[in-house]
Amino acid sequence: MYIEKVKVKNFKCFEGWFEVDFNQGVNIVVGSNEAGKSTLLEAIHLCLTGMLNGKYLRNELSPYLFNRNVERDYLKSIGTKAPLPQPDVQIELFLGGDNDALEDLRGNKNSEKNDKACGLLFTIEFDKKYDGPYAELLKTNDINSIPLEFYHVQWWEFSRQPATARGIPVKSALIDSTSTRVQSGSDMYISRIVREFLDEKERVAISQAHRKLKDAFKGDGNVDAINKRLGEAAKISRKNVSISVDMSSHNAWENSLMTYIEDVPFHYIGKGEQCIIKTRLALSSKKNSEATVLLIEEPENHLSYSKLNQLISDISTDNSGKQVIITTHSSFVANKLGLDHLILLREARVTRIKDLKASDFFHKLPGYDTLRLVLSQKSILVEGDCDELIVQRAYMDANKGRLPIDDEIDVISVGTAFLRFLELAKALKIPAIVATDNDGNLDKLKKKYADFEGVAHIKICYDPEIDKGELIIGDNAFNYNTLEPKLLKANSVDAFNKLFGTDHALDDLHRYMLRKKTDCALAIFSAPTNITYPKYILDAIAK
Repeated sequence: MYIEKVKVKNFKCFEGWFEVDFNQGVNIVVGSNEAGKSTLLEAIHLCLTGMLNGKYLRNELSPYLFNRNVERDYLKSIGTKAPLPQPDVQIELFLGGDNDALEDLRGNKNSEKNDKACGLLFTIEFDKKYDGPYAELLKTNDINSIPLEFYHVQWWEFSRQPATARGIPVKSALIDSTSTRVQSGSDMYISRIVREFLDEKERVAISQAHRKLKDAFKGDGNVDAINKRLGEAAKISRKNVSISVDMSSHNAWENSLMTYIEDVPFHYIGKGEQCIIKTRLALSSKKNSEATVLLIEEPENHLSYSKLNQLISDISTDNSGKQVIITTHSSFVANKLGLDHLILLREARVTRIKDLKASDFFHKLPGYDTLRLVLSQKSILVEGDCDELIVQRAYMDANKGRLPIDDEIDVISVGTAFLRFLELAKALKIPAIVATDNDGNLDKLKKKYADFEGVAHIKICYDPEIDKGELIIGDNAFNYNTLEPKLLKANSVDAFNKLFGTDHALDDLHRYMLRKKTDCALAIFSAPTNITYPKYILDAIAK
Protein backbone atom coordinates (compact mmCIF):
# COMPACT_ATOMS: atom_id res chain seq x y z
CA MET A 1 0.00 0.00 0.00
CA TYR A 2 1.13 3.52 -0.71
CA ILE A 3 -0.11 7.09 -1.08
CA GLU A 4 -1.16 7.79 -4.66
CA LYS A 5 -2.24 11.38 -4.18
CA VAL A 6 -2.65 14.05 -1.50
CA LYS A 7 -5.20 16.86 -1.68
CA VAL A 8 -5.02 19.68 0.85
CA LYS A 9 -7.44 22.57 1.30
CA ASN A 10 -6.75 25.75 3.33
CA PHE A 11 -4.11 24.10 5.55
CA LYS A 12 -1.44 26.62 6.56
CA CYS A 13 0.31 27.91 3.40
CA PHE A 14 -2.05 26.13 0.99
CA GLU A 15 -4.86 28.46 -0.08
CA GLY A 16 -7.78 26.63 -1.64
CA TRP A 17 -7.14 23.16 -3.00
CA PHE A 18 -3.59 21.89 -3.51
CA GLU A 19 -2.85 18.50 -5.06
CA VAL A 20 0.26 16.38 -5.59
CA ASP A 21 0.76 12.83 -6.91
CA PHE A 22 3.36 10.44 -5.53
CA ASN A 23 5.01 7.31 -6.89
CA GLN A 24 5.38 4.09 -4.91
CA GLY A 25 9.08 4.42 -4.18
CA VAL A 26 11.16 7.51 -3.44
CA ASN A 27 9.72 11.01 -3.80
CA ILE A 28 11.97 14.07 -3.39
CA VAL A 29 10.14 17.30 -2.55
CA VAL A 30 12.09 20.51 -3.08
CA GLY A 31 11.13 24.16 -2.96
CA SER A 32 12.17 27.50 -1.54
CA ASN A 33 11.54 28.42 2.08
CA GLU A 34 7.81 28.66 2.87
CA ALA A 35 6.91 26.81 -0.35
CA GLY A 36 5.01 24.23 1.74
CA LYS A 37 7.41 21.27 1.96
CA SER A 38 7.13 20.78 5.74
CA THR A 39 3.41 21.55 5.66
CA LEU A 40 2.90 18.80 3.08
CA LEU A 41 4.61 16.23 5.33
CA GLU A 42 2.61 17.46 8.33
CA ALA A 43 -0.63 17.10 6.37
CA ILE A 44 0.15 13.52 5.34
CA HIS A 45 1.18 12.53 8.87
CA LEU A 46 -1.89 14.25 10.34
CA CYS A 47 -4.27 12.36 8.05
CA LEU A 48 -2.61 9.03 8.90
CA THR A 49 -2.21 9.50 12.67
CA GLY A 50 -4.46 12.38 13.80
CA MET A 51 -1.34 13.95 15.36
CA LEU A 52 0.48 17.23 14.75
CA ASN A 53 3.75 18.06 16.52
CA GLY A 54 3.42 14.93 18.62
CA LYS A 55 -0.05 15.78 19.97
CA TYR A 56 -3.55 14.76 18.95
CA LEU A 57 -5.03 17.66 17.02
CA ARG A 58 -8.51 17.26 18.51
CA ASN A 59 -7.23 19.00 21.64
CA GLU A 60 -4.83 21.42 19.93
CA LEU A 61 -6.96 23.47 17.51
CA SER A 62 -5.47 26.83 16.53
CA PRO A 63 -6.46 29.53 14.00
CA TYR A 64 -2.90 29.28 12.66
CA LEU A 65 -3.79 25.92 11.11
CA PHE A 66 -5.90 27.82 8.58
CA ASN A 67 -4.48 29.65 5.59
CA ARG A 68 -4.05 33.29 6.56
CA ASN A 69 -5.53 34.65 3.32
CA VAL A 70 -8.61 32.48 3.70
CA GLU A 71 -9.05 33.59 7.31
CA ARG A 72 -8.55 37.26 6.35
CA ASP A 73 -11.14 37.10 3.55
CA TYR A 74 -13.62 35.41 5.88
CA LEU A 75 -13.20 38.04 8.61
CA LYS A 76 -13.52 40.91 6.09
CA SER A 77 -16.80 39.47 4.82
CA ILE A 78 -18.44 39.43 8.25
CA GLY A 79 -20.91 42.28 8.53
CA THR A 80 -21.31 42.57 4.74
CA LYS A 81 -24.39 41.61 2.75
CA ALA A 82 -22.69 38.42 1.57
CA PRO A 83 -20.62 36.93 4.44
CA LEU A 84 -18.45 33.99 3.49
CA PRO A 85 -19.14 30.56 4.99
CA GLN A 86 -16.94 29.43 7.85
CA PRO A 87 -13.58 28.28 6.43
CA ASP A 88 -12.56 24.66 6.75
CA VAL A 89 -9.41 22.56 6.44
CA GLN A 90 -9.49 19.31 4.49
CA ILE A 91 -6.78 16.73 3.91
CA GLU A 92 -7.45 13.78 1.61
CA LEU A 93 -5.12 10.82 1.09
CA PHE A 94 -5.83 8.60 -1.91
CA LEU A 95 -4.26 5.18 -1.31
CA GLY A 96 -3.21 2.56 -3.83
CA GLY A 97 -2.05 -1.06 -3.83
CA ASP A 98 -3.55 -4.52 -3.99
CA ASN A 99 -3.92 -5.14 -0.26
CA ASP A 100 -7.34 -6.44 0.81
CA ALA A 101 -7.35 -4.00 3.74
CA LEU A 102 -7.83 -1.14 1.28
CA GLU A 103 -11.29 -2.40 0.38
CA ASP A 104 -12.56 -1.26 3.78
CA LEU A 105 -11.50 2.30 2.86
CA ARG A 106 -13.25 2.39 -0.53
CA GLY A 107 -16.02 4.93 -1.03
CA ASN A 108 -16.95 8.39 -2.27
CA LYS A 109 -16.39 10.51 0.83
CA ASN A 110 -13.86 12.65 -1.01
CA SER A 111 -13.92 15.87 -2.99
CA GLU A 112 -13.97 13.94 -6.28
CA LYS A 113 -17.02 11.87 -5.28
CA ASN A 114 -15.12 8.89 -6.67
CA ASP A 115 -16.77 5.62 -5.58
CA LYS A 116 -13.71 3.59 -6.55
CA ALA A 117 -11.21 5.60 -4.52
CA CYS A 118 -9.62 4.20 -1.35
CA GLY A 119 -8.41 6.63 1.26
CA LEU A 120 -8.83 8.89 4.27
CA LEU A 121 -10.28 12.32 4.95
CA PHE A 122 -9.26 14.59 7.83
CA THR A 123 -11.21 17.81 8.36
CA ILE A 124 -11.35 20.77 10.71
CA GLU A 125 -14.78 22.22 10.10
CA PHE A 126 -17.69 24.13 11.59
CA ASP A 127 -20.05 21.97 13.65
CA LYS A 128 -23.60 22.53 12.37
CA LYS A 129 -25.07 21.95 15.81
CA TYR A 130 -23.76 25.44 16.70
CA ASP A 131 -25.72 27.21 13.95
CA GLY A 132 -27.85 29.05 16.54
CA PRO A 133 -25.03 30.34 18.77
CA TYR A 134 -22.99 31.25 15.68
CA ALA A 135 -25.88 33.29 14.27
CA GLU A 136 -26.09 35.19 17.57
CA LEU A 137 -22.33 35.80 17.47
CA LEU A 138 -22.62 37.20 13.94
CA LYS A 139 -25.12 39.78 15.14
CA THR A 140 -22.55 41.22 17.53
CA ASN A 141 -20.14 41.80 14.64
CA ASP A 142 -17.39 41.01 17.14
CA ILE A 143 -15.46 38.21 15.43
CA ASN A 144 -11.72 38.85 15.17
CA SER A 145 -10.59 35.31 14.48
CA ILE A 146 -12.05 31.99 13.37
CA PRO A 147 -14.51 30.94 16.15
CA LEU A 148 -12.86 27.61 16.92
CA GLU A 149 -15.20 27.02 19.87
CA PHE A 150 -17.77 26.05 17.21
CA TYR A 151 -15.41 23.75 15.29
CA HIS A 152 -14.69 20.06 15.50
CA VAL A 153 -12.23 17.58 14.02
CA GLN A 154 -13.59 14.83 11.77
CA TRP A 155 -11.57 11.82 10.64
CA TRP A 156 -13.15 9.56 8.04
CA GLU A 157 -12.47 6.68 5.74
CA PHE A 158 -13.69 7.21 2.18
CA SER A 159 -16.17 4.43 3.00
CA ARG A 160 -17.89 6.95 5.36
CA GLN A 161 -16.81 5.03 8.45
CA PRO A 162 -14.99 6.94 11.24
CA ALA A 163 -11.22 6.46 10.99
CA THR A 164 -9.02 5.34 13.89
CA ALA A 165 -5.24 5.08 14.06
CA ARG A 166 -5.51 1.37 14.83
CA GLY A 167 -7.70 0.69 11.81
CA ILE A 168 -5.57 2.51 9.21
CA PRO A 169 -3.48 -0.05 7.29
CA VAL A 170 -0.85 2.50 6.16
CA LYS A 171 1.48 3.67 8.93
CA SER A 172 3.61 6.78 8.72
CA ALA A 173 6.88 7.68 10.41
CA LEU A 174 7.74 11.39 10.45
CA ILE A 175 11.49 11.81 10.93
CA ASP A 176 12.70 15.36 11.58
CA SER A 177 16.28 15.66 12.77
CA THR A 178 15.76 19.31 13.73
CA SER A 179 13.47 18.46 16.65
CA THR A 180 13.08 15.82 19.34
CA ARG A 181 9.67 15.25 20.87
CA VAL A 182 10.08 14.08 24.44
CA GLN A 183 7.46 12.57 26.71
CA SER A 184 8.30 11.17 30.17
CA GLY A 185 12.01 11.43 29.39
CA SER A 186 11.89 9.40 26.19
CA ASP A 187 11.57 10.39 22.55
CA MET A 188 8.03 9.43 21.53
CA TYR A 189 8.98 8.46 18.03
CA ILE A 190 11.81 6.15 19.04
CA SER A 191 9.54 4.50 21.63
CA ARG A 192 6.85 3.88 19.04
CA ILE A 193 9.25 2.56 16.44
CA VAL A 194 10.83 0.19 18.98
CA ARG A 195 7.35 -1.02 19.91
CA GLU A 196 6.50 -1.69 16.25
CA PHE A 197 9.86 -3.40 15.74
CA LEU A 198 8.94 -5.97 18.39
CA ASP A 199 6.51 -8.80 17.70
CA GLU A 200 3.56 -9.59 19.98
CA LYS A 201 5.41 -12.21 22.02
CA GLU A 202 8.31 -9.82 22.66
CA ARG A 203 5.98 -6.97 23.68
CA VAL A 204 4.22 -9.26 26.20
CA ALA A 205 7.60 -10.35 27.59
CA ILE A 206 8.85 -6.80 28.09
CA SER A 207 5.52 -5.75 29.62
CA GLN A 208 5.74 -8.61 32.14
CA ALA A 209 9.35 -7.69 32.94
CA HIS A 210 8.24 -4.12 33.55
CA ARG A 211 5.47 -5.33 35.88
CA LYS A 212 8.00 -7.38 37.85
CA LEU A 213 10.12 -4.25 38.13
CA LYS A 214 7.15 -2.50 39.76
CA ASP A 215 6.67 -5.35 42.19
CA ALA A 216 10.38 -5.35 43.04
CA PHE A 217 10.30 -1.59 43.56
CA LYS A 218 7.25 -1.77 45.81
CA GLY A 219 8.70 -4.68 47.77
CA ASP A 220 12.02 -2.97 48.41
CA GLY A 221 12.59 -2.45 52.14
CA ASN A 222 13.40 1.25 51.77
CA VAL A 223 10.27 1.94 49.69
CA ASP A 224 8.16 -0.06 52.12
CA ALA A 225 9.51 1.98 55.04
CA ILE A 226 8.79 5.25 53.22
CA ASN A 227 5.22 4.16 52.43
CA LYS A 228 4.60 3.27 56.09
CA ARG A 229 5.91 6.69 57.14
CA LEU A 230 3.69 8.40 54.54
CA GLY A 231 0.70 6.52 55.87
CA GLU A 232 1.48 7.52 59.47
CA ALA A 233 2.72 11.08 59.07
CA ALA A 234 1.12 12.48 55.93
CA LYS A 235 -2.40 13.55 56.99
CA ILE A 236 -3.50 14.26 53.42
CA SER A 237 -6.13 11.53 53.20
CA ARG A 238 -8.00 9.11 55.38
CA LYS A 239 -7.00 6.42 52.90
CA ASN A 240 -3.63 4.76 52.47
CA VAL A 241 -0.99 6.91 50.67
CA SER A 242 2.02 5.29 48.99
CA ILE A 243 4.48 5.73 46.15
CA SER A 244 5.11 3.22 43.36
CA VAL A 245 5.91 2.88 39.65
CA ASP A 246 3.21 4.11 37.25
CA MET A 247 1.38 1.13 35.75
CA SER A 248 -1.91 2.91 35.11
CA SER A 249 -1.92 2.50 31.32
CA HIS A 250 -1.59 -0.60 29.17
CA ASN A 251 1.51 0.85 27.50
CA ALA A 252 3.19 2.14 30.65
CA TRP A 253 6.45 0.40 29.77
CA GLU A 254 6.72 2.45 26.55
CA ASN A 255 6.47 5.74 28.43
CA SER A 256 8.89 4.84 31.18
CA LEU A 257 11.60 2.91 29.36
CA MET A 258 14.56 4.78 27.91
CA THR A 259 16.37 3.93 24.67
CA TYR A 260 20.18 3.97 25.03
CA ILE A 261 22.92 4.17 22.40
CA GLU A 262 26.32 3.08 23.76
CA ASP A 263 24.92 3.61 27.29
CA VAL A 264 23.88 7.21 26.43
CA PRO A 265 20.14 8.13 26.50
CA PHE A 266 18.86 8.46 22.93
CA HIS A 267 17.82 12.11 23.20
CA TYR A 268 21.34 13.06 24.40
CA ILE A 269 23.16 11.73 21.34
CA GLY A 270 23.81 13.93 18.29
CA LYS A 271 20.83 14.98 16.18
CA GLY A 272 22.45 13.54 13.06
CA GLU A 273 22.86 10.12 14.67
CA GLN A 274 19.26 10.31 15.91
CA CYS A 275 18.08 10.88 12.34
CA ILE A 276 20.08 7.92 11.03
CA ILE A 277 18.88 5.56 13.79
CA LYS A 278 15.22 6.57 13.39
CA THR A 279 15.38 6.06 9.63
CA ARG A 280 17.12 2.69 9.87
CA LEU A 281 14.67 1.47 12.51
CA ALA A 282 11.75 2.50 10.32
CA LEU A 283 13.28 0.80 7.26
CA SER A 284 13.87 -2.42 9.22
CA SER A 285 10.37 -2.56 10.74
CA LYS A 286 9.06 -6.12 10.90
CA LYS A 287 5.58 -5.02 9.91
CA ASN A 288 6.10 -5.33 6.17
CA SER A 289 2.41 -6.13 5.76
CA GLU A 290 1.79 -2.50 6.74
CA ALA A 291 3.33 -0.42 3.96
CA THR A 292 4.96 2.21 6.12
CA VAL A 293 5.34 5.67 4.61
CA LEU A 294 8.59 7.35 5.66
CA LEU A 295 8.30 11.14 5.84
CA ILE A 296 11.82 12.55 6.18
CA GLU A 297 12.35 16.27 6.78
CA GLU A 298 15.64 17.66 5.40
CA PRO A 299 17.99 14.81 6.41
CA GLU A 300 21.04 16.95 5.57
CA ASN A 301 20.56 18.87 8.84
CA HIS A 302 23.20 17.91 11.46
CA LEU A 303 24.80 15.31 9.17
CA SER A 304 28.36 15.34 7.90
CA TYR A 305 28.98 14.47 4.26
CA SER A 306 29.94 10.87 5.05
CA LYS A 307 26.99 10.33 7.44
CA LEU A 308 24.59 11.82 4.89
CA ASN A 309 25.98 9.46 2.28
CA GLN A 310 25.33 6.50 4.60
CA LEU A 311 21.75 7.60 5.20
CA ILE A 312 20.98 8.18 1.53
CA SER A 313 22.49 4.81 0.66
CA ASP A 314 20.19 3.18 3.24
CA ILE A 315 17.14 4.88 1.75
CA SER A 316 18.01 4.23 -1.89
CA THR A 317 19.16 0.59 -1.57
CA ASP A 318 17.09 -0.85 1.29
CA ASN A 319 13.71 0.83 1.64
CA SER A 320 12.08 -2.62 1.85
CA GLY A 321 9.29 -1.64 -0.51
CA LYS A 322 8.28 1.29 1.67
CA GLN A 323 7.27 4.63 0.23
CA VAL A 324 9.67 7.47 1.03
CA ILE A 325 8.70 11.14 0.82
CA ILE A 326 11.69 13.31 1.59
CA THR A 327 12.11 17.10 1.64
CA THR A 328 15.51 18.62 1.01
CA HIS A 329 17.55 21.65 0.02
CA SER A 330 20.58 19.44 -0.67
CA SER A 331 21.66 18.80 -4.25
CA PHE A 332 23.62 15.80 -2.97
CA VAL A 333 20.45 14.19 -1.58
CA ALA A 334 18.43 14.92 -4.73
CA ASN A 335 21.15 13.74 -7.11
CA LYS A 336 21.90 10.53 -5.20
CA LEU A 337 18.24 9.53 -4.95
CA GLY A 338 17.55 10.42 -8.59
CA LEU A 339 16.24 13.67 -10.04
CA ASP A 340 13.52 11.79 -11.93
CA HIS A 341 11.87 11.38 -8.49
CA LEU A 342 11.90 15.13 -7.91
CA ILE A 343 8.75 17.13 -7.09
CA LEU A 344 9.19 20.89 -7.30
CA LEU A 345 6.91 23.11 -5.20
CA ARG A 346 6.78 26.66 -6.49
CA GLU A 347 4.03 29.13 -5.55
CA ALA A 348 1.68 26.29 -4.50
CA ARG A 349 2.14 24.63 -7.90
CA VAL A 350 3.70 21.22 -8.51
CA THR A 351 6.11 20.26 -11.28
CA ARG A 352 7.38 16.70 -11.68
CA ILE A 353 10.18 15.34 -13.83
CA LYS A 354 9.50 12.17 -15.76
CA ASP A 355 12.21 10.09 -17.47
CA LEU A 356 14.95 12.68 -17.13
CA LYS A 357 17.93 11.53 -19.23
CA ALA A 358 20.38 13.46 -17.06
CA SER A 359 19.22 11.77 -13.84
CA ASP A 360 21.72 8.91 -14.11
CA PHE A 361 24.56 11.38 -14.77
CA PHE A 362 23.83 13.42 -11.63
CA HIS A 363 23.30 10.22 -9.61
CA LYS A 364 26.80 9.03 -10.50
CA LEU A 365 28.34 12.50 -10.10
CA PRO A 366 26.32 14.01 -7.22
CA GLY A 367 28.69 16.94 -6.70
CA TYR A 368 26.76 19.11 -9.16
CA ASP A 369 24.68 21.82 -7.48
CA THR A 370 21.49 21.04 -9.35
CA LEU A 371 19.08 22.46 -6.78
CA ARG A 372 20.54 25.94 -7.28
CA LEU A 373 19.03 25.73 -10.74
CA VAL A 374 15.82 24.06 -9.57
CA LEU A 375 15.17 26.68 -6.86
CA SER A 376 16.24 29.73 -8.86
CA GLN A 377 13.86 32.19 -10.50
CA LYS A 378 16.34 32.55 -13.37
CA SER A 379 19.82 31.14 -13.99
CA ILE A 380 22.84 32.03 -16.08
CA LEU A 381 24.95 28.94 -16.76
CA VAL A 382 28.69 29.32 -17.33
CA GLU A 383 31.54 26.85 -17.69
CA GLY A 384 33.91 27.78 -14.89
CA ASP A 385 34.57 29.97 -11.88
CA CYS A 386 36.37 32.59 -13.96
CA ASP A 387 33.42 32.94 -16.31
CA GLU A 388 31.16 33.26 -13.27
CA LEU A 389 33.21 36.17 -11.91
CA ILE A 390 33.18 37.99 -15.27
CA VAL A 391 29.42 37.59 -15.69
CA GLN A 392 28.83 38.75 -12.12
CA ARG A 393 30.93 41.88 -12.71
CA ALA A 394 29.29 42.62 -16.05
CA TYR A 395 25.88 42.45 -14.38
CA MET A 396 27.02 44.75 -11.59
CA ASP A 397 28.34 47.31 -14.10
CA ALA A 398 25.03 47.26 -15.95
CA ASN A 399 22.86 47.45 -12.78
CA LYS A 400 24.44 50.06 -10.50
CA GLY A 401 26.50 47.59 -8.51
CA ARG A 402 23.73 45.07 -7.83
CA LEU A 403 24.75 41.42 -7.88
CA PRO A 404 22.62 39.05 -10.03
CA ILE A 405 21.47 37.19 -6.91
CA ASP A 406 20.02 40.47 -5.59
CA ASP A 407 17.57 40.25 -8.49
CA GLU A 408 16.97 36.50 -7.99
CA ILE A 409 19.29 35.56 -10.87
CA ASP A 410 21.72 32.76 -10.02
CA VAL A 411 25.01 32.50 -11.95
CA ILE A 412 26.02 28.84 -11.80
CA SER A 413 29.28 27.24 -12.88
CA VAL A 414 28.36 23.87 -14.42
CA GLY A 415 31.65 22.73 -15.96
CA THR A 416 30.92 20.79 -19.15
CA ALA A 417 27.44 19.68 -18.02
CA PHE A 418 25.52 22.39 -19.89
CA LEU A 419 23.21 19.94 -21.67
CA ARG A 420 22.29 18.10 -18.45
CA PHE A 421 21.39 21.35 -16.68
CA LEU A 422 19.43 22.56 -19.72
CA GLU A 423 17.46 19.31 -19.78
CA LEU A 424 16.54 19.96 -16.14
CA ALA A 425 15.61 23.59 -16.90
CA LYS A 426 13.52 22.53 -19.88
CA ALA A 427 11.59 19.91 -17.88
CA LEU A 428 10.88 22.32 -15.00
CA LYS A 429 10.29 25.37 -17.24
CA ILE A 430 12.96 27.36 -15.39
CA PRO A 431 14.35 30.38 -17.32
CA ALA A 432 17.99 29.58 -18.12
CA ILE A 433 20.66 31.35 -20.16
CA VAL A 434 23.91 29.79 -21.34
CA ALA A 435 26.96 32.03 -21.78
CA THR A 436 29.52 29.93 -23.63
CA ASP A 437 32.60 30.14 -25.88
CA ASN A 438 32.17 29.32 -29.54
CA ASP A 439 35.58 27.55 -29.56
CA GLY A 440 35.99 28.42 -33.22
CA ASN A 441 33.28 26.06 -34.51
CA LEU A 442 29.78 27.52 -34.90
CA ASP A 443 28.32 24.46 -36.64
CA LYS A 444 29.35 22.20 -33.76
CA LEU A 445 27.93 24.67 -31.25
CA LYS A 446 24.56 24.91 -33.04
CA LYS A 447 24.33 21.12 -33.28
CA LYS A 448 25.13 20.78 -29.57
CA TYR A 449 22.22 23.01 -28.51
CA ALA A 450 19.78 22.07 -31.30
CA ASP A 451 17.34 20.39 -28.88
CA PHE A 452 16.85 23.71 -27.06
CA GLU A 453 16.39 25.94 -30.09
CA GLY A 454 12.98 27.56 -29.95
CA VAL A 455 12.43 26.79 -26.23
CA ALA A 456 11.00 30.08 -24.99
CA HIS A 457 12.61 30.05 -21.54
CA ILE A 458 16.09 28.94 -22.69
CA LYS A 459 18.62 31.22 -24.40
CA ILE A 460 22.07 30.30 -25.75
CA CYS A 461 24.54 33.21 -25.89
CA TYR A 462 27.87 33.02 -27.77
CA ASP A 463 29.99 35.20 -30.03
CA PRO A 464 28.90 34.56 -33.66
CA GLU A 465 32.26 35.79 -34.97
CA ILE A 466 35.16 33.39 -35.42
CA ASP A 467 38.58 34.92 -34.72
CA LYS A 468 41.27 33.07 -36.66
CA GLY A 469 44.70 32.10 -35.45
CA GLU A 470 46.31 30.10 -32.66
CA LEU A 471 48.35 30.87 -29.62
CA ILE A 472 51.04 28.35 -28.58
CA ILE A 473 51.66 27.87 -24.86
CA GLY A 474 54.14 25.06 -24.26
CA ASP A 475 52.83 21.98 -26.10
CA ASN A 476 49.27 23.31 -26.31
CA ALA A 477 47.59 25.40 -29.00
CA PHE A 478 44.75 27.78 -28.06
CA ASN A 479 42.47 29.62 -30.45
CA TYR A 480 41.20 33.15 -29.93
CA ASN A 481 37.55 32.17 -29.38
CA THR A 482 37.38 31.73 -25.62
CA LEU A 483 36.41 34.32 -23.02
CA GLU A 484 39.86 35.77 -22.25
CA PRO A 485 40.83 36.60 -25.89
CA LYS A 486 37.33 37.99 -26.49
CA LEU A 487 37.72 40.24 -23.43
CA LEU A 488 41.12 41.41 -24.62
CA LYS A 489 39.71 42.08 -28.09
CA ALA A 490 36.97 44.29 -26.59
CA ASN A 491 39.48 46.34 -24.55
CA SER A 492 42.96 47.76 -25.06
CA VAL A 493 46.24 46.07 -24.22
CA ASP A 494 47.25 49.10 -22.16
CA ALA A 495 44.03 48.98 -20.08
CA PHE A 496 44.57 45.33 -19.13
CA ASN A 497 48.30 45.79 -18.51
CA LYS A 498 47.41 48.57 -16.09
CA LEU A 499 44.71 46.43 -14.45
CA PHE A 500 46.99 43.38 -14.04
CA GLY A 501 50.18 45.36 -13.23
CA THR A 502 51.96 43.88 -16.25
CA ASP A 503 53.80 45.23 -19.28
CA HIS A 504 53.12 42.67 -22.03
CA ALA A 505 52.70 42.83 -25.77
CA LEU A 506 49.44 41.42 -27.19
CA ASP A 507 50.41 37.74 -27.51
CA ASP A 508 52.24 37.69 -24.19
CA LEU A 509 49.20 39.26 -22.53
CA HIS A 510 47.04 36.53 -24.10
CA ARG A 511 49.37 33.93 -22.63
CA TYR A 512 49.34 35.62 -19.23
CA MET A 513 45.53 35.71 -19.13
CA LEU A 514 45.25 32.05 -20.14
CA ARG A 515 47.87 30.90 -17.62
CA LYS A 516 46.44 32.96 -14.76
CA LYS A 517 42.71 32.75 -15.48
CA THR A 518 41.60 33.03 -11.86
CA ASP A 519 43.92 35.92 -10.95
CA CYS A 520 42.80 37.87 -14.02
CA ALA A 521 39.11 37.16 -13.40
CA LEU A 522 39.47 38.36 -9.80
CA ALA A 523 41.26 41.52 -10.98
CA ILE A 524 38.47 42.25 -13.48
CA PHE A 525 35.80 41.55 -10.86
CA SER A 526 37.53 43.99 -8.48
CA ALA A 527 38.37 46.57 -11.17
CA PRO A 528 37.93 50.21 -10.02
CA THR A 529 36.53 51.25 -13.43
CA ASN A 530 34.16 49.64 -15.91
CA ILE A 531 35.57 47.58 -18.75
CA THR A 532 34.00 46.62 -22.07
CA TYR A 533 32.47 43.13 -22.33
CA PRO A 534 31.89 40.94 -25.38
CA LYS A 535 28.37 41.30 -26.77
CA TYR A 536 27.39 37.70 -25.92
CA ILE A 537 28.14 38.40 -22.22
CA LEU A 538 25.94 41.52 -22.37
CA ASP A 539 23.20 39.48 -24.05
CA ALA A 540 23.39 36.92 -21.25
CA ILE A 541 22.87 39.52 -18.50
CA ALA A 542 20.14 41.46 -20.32
CA LYS A 543 16.82 41.44 -18.43
